[in-house]
Amino acid sequence: MRNIITALAFALIAASASAETLGERVAPCLACHGEKGQSETENIPSLGGQQAPYALIQLFMFREKLRTFEPMNEMAKGLTDDDLRAFSDFIATMPKPAPPADAGEPARMQHGAALARQYLCNNCHNRDYSGKENVPRIANQREDYLAKTLGEYKDNSRHGYDGTMADVMGAVTREQIADLAYYIARVR
Repeated sequence: MRNIITALAFALIAASASAETLGERVAPCLACHGEKGQSETENIPSLGGQQAPYALIQLFMFREKLRTFEPMNEMAKGLTDDDLRAFSDFIATMPKPAPPADAGEPARMQHGAALARQYLCNNCHNRDYSGKENVPRIANQREDYLAKTLGEYKDNSRHGYDGTMADVMGAVTREQIADLAYYIARVR
């Protein structure tokens, strides 16, 4: 799957190299992250509803290879600071992702909500998990992406711009990660 995404990203980069408008330039982003801000691609995050400062930091980290994922590093490498701001501002205007039609198993949702309270997820991500400033929106994010990302913070293979998530995830078990991702993906 990763090879397909990488090949698609490189093809889209080549096609958008001569793009003039912002709409044309963000087309490669939307191909993977979803035209309406909601990703339909496994392990690729939805961008809709993200705060511009958070998106800006992530794009900067990809450009500078402080965060590594080859397709994103390649996409961001030629972007100027003004480009990063334009892209992050555009991302902030995208509609937030909708929760899945499946409201989830009540017992598992209750357990996930209890874990989110226990680990104070709403202290940084807001009560409704909408994020703020440099903290991402996690409400209704793809469940697979949430589980993957939380696992990467737990095993310290994903580095953020601070160590907060790695510290928080140290005490969280793999089973709890699955329940947190299940709950946050479906939160209403």
